[in-house]
Order: sequence, then C-alpha cells, then structure tokens
Amino acid sequence: MDLTASPAGAPAADEALIRRLAELNQIGVALSKEKNLNHLLETILIAAKKITHADGGTLYRRHAANKNALQFEIIRTDSLGIAMGGTTGTAIPFEPVLLRDEEGRDNTAMVAAYAVLKDSTVNIADAYREQGFDFSGTKAFDRRTGYRSQSFLTVPMKNHEGEIIGVLQLINAKEPGTNRIVAFTETDQRLAESLASQAAVALTTRLLIVQLESLFESFITLINDAIDDKSPYTGGHCKRVPVLTMLLAEAAHRTETGPLSDWTMTDRDRYELKIAGLLHDCGKVTTPVHVVDKATKLQTIHDRIDLVDTRFEVLRRDAEIAMLKALAAPGADRAAIEQAHRARLAEIGDDQEFLRSCNTGSEAMKPADQERVHAISRKYRITPAKGEETEFLTPDELKNLTIRAGTLTAEERQVINHHINVTIKMLESLPWPKHLRNVPEYAGGHHERMDGKGYPRGLTREQMSVQARIMGIADIFEALTARDRPYKKGQTLTESLQILGQLRLNGHVDPDLFDIFVRERVYLRYAEKFLDPAQIDEVDVSRIPGYSGD
Repeated sequence: MDLTASPAGAPAADEALIRRLAELNQIGVALSKEKNLNHLLETILIAAKKITHADGGTLYRRHAANKNALQFEIIRTDSLGIAMGGTTGTAIPFEPVLLRDEEGRDNTAMVAAYAVLKDSTVNIADAYREQGFDFSGTKAFDRRTGYRSQSFLTVPMKNHEGEIIGVLQLINAKEPGTNRIVAFTETDQRLAESLASQAAVALTTRLLIVQLESLFESFITLINDAIDDKSPYTGGHCKRVPVLTMLLAEAAHRTETGPLSDWTMTDRDRYELKIAGLLHDCGKVTTPVHVVDKATKLQTIHDRIDLVDTRFEVLRRDAEIAMLKALAAPGADRAAIEQAHRARLAEIGDDQEFLRSCNTGSEAMKPADQERVHAISRKYRITPAKGEETEFLTPDELKNLTIRAGTLTAEERQVINHHINVTIKMLESLPWPKHLRNVPEYAGGHHERMDGKGYPRGLTREQMSVQARIMGIADIFEALTARDRPYKKGQTLTESLQILGQLRLNGHVDPDLFDIFVRERVYLRYAEKFLDPAQIDEVDVSRIPGYSGD
C-alpha cells in the first residue's frame, strides 16, 4: 500500500492519513531527543498505541545478556487502567517469553516469539478465532479481568544492523468515533512498522550512549581503584569525595533561602559534577607512593627511626664501657660511678623517647621542641667506622624531625600538591563533549581558597563555580573524618566541624555552602554512610565557628 496515495473520493481519509503521517514524523523527532531510557521505552509504546488507536500494548526487549528471551519492559491497557514498568514504579510480574525451549526448538506458538523468529509482523484480527498460536495466558487474563483481548498487531523492532532488539505488541484497535474493537488495518500495520524502525534506532542509540557512559565510568573507577590501592592509608578517598560532593550539591539545589536560593541543577548538571568528583584526584596516579604513604617524619622506604634507635643503643654501650673503665681505675667510687651511669642511661632513654614522639607528627610542633631536637643532635657525637666525628642526627633527619605539622617536608608537600596540576593537565587534554566541558574546572578547583591563597591557580571565590567550591568542602571534610590516614585518627563530627568552621572564618571555604552544609546536616548523612559510630557525636551547631545559623 502506498501511504502517500490519495484514494479517489475519500478526502476525509486522506486528511486523516496525512495527520497520522505528520504525527509519526513528530514522534520520530521526539524519540531522537529523549535521553532517559525508561522515558524512551514508554514514549515508544504510548506513541504506537496512539498512532494505531490501540487500547493496550506491550513492549518487549531482547537484552544482550540473554538473547533467548523477550523481557517485559512496558505494559499499558487504558480501559483497565493498567500501567506497569518504566517510570511507574510498578514491577511487571510476568516471566520472559523464551524464543527457544531447552532443547533448542523454536517457540512459534507465542506471537511475540514468532515475530522474532520469523522476522515478520503478525496481524491478528481475533485471537479467539486464530489458529496456530497459544493464547491460553491471554484468555486466562481476560477471565480474571473481564477484558477481551481481540485484535493483535505484533511488530519486531530491528536496529540499523538488522538485529531484532525488541518487539512492539499492540492490542485491540479502536475504531475512531465509535471505539468499537476492530482489526488493525494495513495502514495501522505500516505506520506501526515505520514507528518500530524509528524506535529501534532511537533505542539502539540510547543504549549505545548508556554503554559508553558505563564504560567511561568503569574506566574512571579503574583509575580510582589503582590510586586508592597505591596506598592503604588513602584507600576509598576517591570514592567518598564524590558521594559527599553530591550530598552537598543536592542540599544546595534544594535550598530556598540565602544567596544560593536560585542555584539549581539539571540531570545533566548532576552527571557532570558526578564525573568531576570521580576524577578530582586522577593526577595522584603520578604521585610517588613513598610520599603518599609517609606515615612518620623519618619514613622513606622504611622508617628511619630504627636507625636512630640503633645509635642510642651505641650510646648505651659506650656509657657502659665508660662505666666499666671508671670502675677499673684504682680507688674508684663504685656507688658514685653507678649512680652517674644510671643518670646517663635515663638521659639517653628520655631523649630517645622524645625523638620517637617527634617522629609521629600527629600534632603541631612547638618551637621549643624543635630546638630540643637540635640540642639532642649536638649533645651526642658519633664516629662512623670511616670518617670524622659528626652530630648525632644527619641534616636530613634534623629537617624531617623538626617538621612543624604533619609528616611531610615542604618539598614533599609540593610533590603531593603537584597532583592537582597533573589532574588539570590530564583533564584539559581530553576532548570533552558539551555536557561535560566543565569537568576540568570543577575537579581542578578543590584546592583553591575563597581568598585567593589556594593552589594551583590562586583563584578567588568570584572566579570559581559553585560546583568547584562544593568539591573544596567535600575534599576537606572527607580528609578530616577519614579513619585511614597514617598520621592521624579520624576526627569526630564536632571536631571536624570546628576545624571546618575555622577554615570558613579564614577565607578557606565558601561561607554560603558552609552554612548549607551545617544547616541541612549534610555532615550527618555522610557520617551515617562512612564514619565509625564512635565518630558520630552530638553536634552543638551553636558552637561551630563561622556558622551563621540562618
């Protein structure tokens, strides 16, 4: 049948056909624009029902994991008010339709399976009179509901490669004007076949995009797992920061008061921020493990405090030799010599324990303690097997043991900080599609400060997106509460919010986002997912520095 031909003497039919063709064209445009898979599947079935005047219908899919089965995806029956699958939230209770049995025999008794196996449309005027197909399940449904499933139009959906990826089944064509159940016409069949072809292309395209997105996210996860696996101390950081980022972003999206009341996110915005969160530390793939894992000040490949301990043992040996020599001298005062020896050992032990405590780097070091490290080094002298007498500690050991806070020297901190430069360089080198073009800016800004004193670019608050500022708070709070750092224990909620509040007062983090973080209890929702119960204490928000309470 030529759908463009105009039957003589039937202008009304011509106009109706033209309207349906125009409608088909509009449907094709709508299908090409739909991004959500469930919405797309629903749009396909609803459009097919509308263009063929069908009362009900089912959309089946052949999934790549099991191509021997047709899975129920969407079911609609208008006169019964039935809507299952898709975005309805109502699960479809029916088992898949198998194309072949366990012995490999074709299941041609089921109409949907027959359409796939024979690669042909099946148009049935009355299921109760049709021979050769098994409609027992349909008739049982009719008995339960009082419905009468009469006319069927079953169309295979083939993609651009000729592969059947699904089946569109329409039930009970309604005659326009009377709503009487009639057979599907040849025009209905041609229109449904055309729609099924367009739908298959749209569905294949959407599935390909979903697969590419899944592959992309899996590759990101692979990188993050490699980064986290490099260090047992930061494992999970790349997973936790994106979660906290999205928790805070959603809270900011919901807020209806304050400077961020107009800030909102679309689903595309959410996906872009999610990807940025996943990639925010990808540059750490180049960071040396011995720096990332530096649990103590003297640690390199191993903790060099053991070498220092060995020197203290040498001091004890030398003290004992000196005591024995003194006791061997004529007229030696044994009691005085032994007392002096005990005092010497106590002094050595006290200095040793002090250096060991300095090596942990858990708290900020006082200037007096730094000077004592130098004094200890000058006090004791060592003479290598070959060489001149030197101070007790090497220059590098002195430098490390007097680190003011943490375990990293300034040079090592620069190595750590360099990861953000690498992150930005890596991300900016990628050909991002339009909907992800902001990923480098979001991911690359989480070490910037609102006052312009951050790194690597020294951006101010006004130069940063809200998303980058969100990631800055997420990265800091995760680090404060993390239980797997080598140089500190995970802080409680109160301790972490106290520190974060001070950072807000010092121009480090965004004040508006900080208020939302506290007011909307984002910290608590994160804590319930990731923190040890001992860290989740009762927070008195009135005592948090910098929190406005608005």
